[in-house]
Amino acid sequence: MTTHLMLAGADGVDFMIHGIFSYNLFGHEVWITTSHVCLLIVVVCLLIFFFVGGQVFKHAKAVPGYFQCALEFAVEFLYGITDGAMGSKGKGFRNYIGVLFIFILFSNISGLLGLRPPTADYGVTLPLGLITFSLIRINEVRFNSPWAIWKDKCSPLPPWLPIWLPINIIGDCAVPVSLSLRLFANILSGTVMMALVYGLLAKIA
Repeated sequence: MTTHLMLAGADGVDFMIHGIFSYNLFGHEVWITTSHVCLLIVVVCLLIFFFVGGQVFKHAKAVPGYFQCALEFAVEFLYGITDGAMGSKGKGFRNYIGVLFIFILFSNISGLLGLRPPTADYGVTLPLGLITFSLIRINEVRFNSPWAIWKDKCSPLPPWLPIWLPINIIGDCAVPVSLSLRLFANILSGTVMMALVYGLLAKIA
């Protein structure tokens, strides 16, 4: 397989995932692909961003600069979203929601820089959906009684008439698939469009 980290090369448009090299793991051939490399680039950029942001907050100034103002605005915006949607219980989820938001944002922006966005790979979006689904179900059990959960699964009918129970369970199980497919399809379609644009501009860029 050829190596194409960028969405378009000199030989034309390319938005597919390609293998870079393979290695043997317990008798199985495992490939490191362009998606893994682009994901690593995004993660390294995020680590640098978090380190710099931490240093800025550690040495915060009374009269903040532009970068400190931007970070404070992002933190306040995140707090507003979690508090507005989840109340006081949302404080424990601020870090997860913030990291998830920034990771998706950086991954999507990487497509504008010519890289293949990691979120255009279903192997990236599906784990994100599964993690979110697991957190929802775990906290549903933590903060609700079994009777309250049963009533919710049987709604809109009374709990002694569980006709809607299978439908509600199917709807709950469809959450990770829905979350992952929506993000994957949106970014993949944008990746295809950007690759076509890069291909059209290949003669002058």
